[in-house]
Amino acid sequence: MRLVFALIAMMMVFPVHAVEPDEILDDPVLENRARELSKGLRCLVCRNQSIDDSDAELAKDLRVVVRDRLVAGDSDDEVIAFVVDRYGEYVLLKPRFSIGNAALYLGGPVLLIIGGFAFRRMTRQPAEATAAPVKAPAPLSEEERAKLASLIGKGD
Repeated sequence: MRLVFALIAMMMVFPVHAVEPDEILDDPVLENRARELSKGLRCLVCRNQSIDDSDAELAKDLRVVVRDRLVAGDSDDEVIAFVVDRYGEYVLLKPRFSIGNAALYLGGPVLLIIGGFAFRRMTRQPAEATAAPVKAPAPLSEEERAKLASLIGKGD
């Protein structure tokens, strides 16, 4: 029984590739290039899984396209450009740096910093509250005392 568990544990350690035997190229150099390119392309069905690891039909189709382009003599960059032109930049597991990507990566932290400044400003005490203590009011003049006395007297 321990042997079965050991075999299962060993199978979980090694990565499983979904490349089928009929896809493998005869030329080992081209096959290695195809595998490296496939590791950097996203399966559009499985989301964050490379086409090299995915069993989806679309991933298989993409693996075949990559191999066909390599057999046709395309360079690695030309193969990637071909796939990106057809499926968009989303197909890349590591997207290229661009202004649009920079806005996505930097937008969150910038908004967080702006929100922190706004929160700080809203919760900070006004300048008047932190100023020196207020002096006692000046004493009332005779005229003001008379007026006050008449007002208080009318309240009775």
